Amino acid sequence: MSREAQRQAVRAVREGLIAQLEELYAASFEKIASQDLGEGGIARLTQLLLRSREAAITPLQEEIEAPLITRAPTPAGDSGNDGANEPPAQP
Repeated sequence: MSREAQRQAVRAVREGLIAQLEELYAASFEKIASQDLGEGGIARLTQLLLRSREAAITPLQEEIEAPLITRAPTPAGDSGNDGANEPPAQP
């Protein structure tokens, strides 16, 4: 599998996980809302569920939106060229 194909496959898996998590959280919100827990209990559970949702989904979304690195970083102290763009040495 080519590098691009692998990247696309990983992206598709991440997007699928996000979709599954969204469905799970939607069902959980509906379940909480249907329970007779009182306003305070529902508010606390909803807040916890919102925090959980953000912690679960945000890293997956950020990775999808992260820029693609197209080449390896240069070693420390190396400007990444062979000196062709450096100014001439002063006498």
